[in-house]
Amino acid sequence: MQKLSTKIHDAYLLKPKVFGDARGFFLESWNKQTFRELVGDFDFVQDNHSRSAKHVLRGLHYQAGDAAQGKLVWVTSGTVFDVIVDLRKSSPTYGAWDGYYLTADAHERLWVPPGCAHGFLVVSDTADFHYKVTSLYAPAAERSLRWDDRELGITWPVEIGITPLVSAKDAVAATFAECEKYD
Repeated sequence: MQKLSTKIHDAYLLKPKVFGDARGFFLESWNKQTFRELVGDFDFVQDNHSRSAKHVLRGLHYQAGDAAQGKLVWVTSGTVFDVIVDLRKSSPTYGAWDGYYLTADAHERLWVPPGCAHGFLVVSDTADFHYKVTSLYAPAAERSLRWDDRELGITWPVEIGITPLVSAKDAVAATFAECEKYD
């Protein structure tokens, strides 16, 4: 597996070795030892899977305080534009965002460190999105950061004339100035 740095401190794009031939392909989708060597020793406690239609925007989500989640995310069907926002005041990239196209064909994994908000926009007809998390879902700690906050200035690849479909919770999410941050 190849580890590539991103614009966000301690976030990495991971490219697995894919072995393909006329029959299809094989890849190692998860290896605890390899992840530990490349990123660090994190204990994943839950796996999640969502399917979304084109123009669905999920996020930007995070869990506050001790419930902060690290996430290892990837797409198994379709394409998304995936975004990380650094909410860690002690980070050299505090307040910064970065975005990546994740595709089923490329098989990349994106490591989102604890203390970052995360979201994605589906740009294909549908997308299956998978992620491993380092802490269990805690409804009381769940937070949402406004996806279109002007202070952040995220450049989402939204088609002209289209408004992304967001949840009711995400439609009234906090701005960067208002949201809870990490020390």
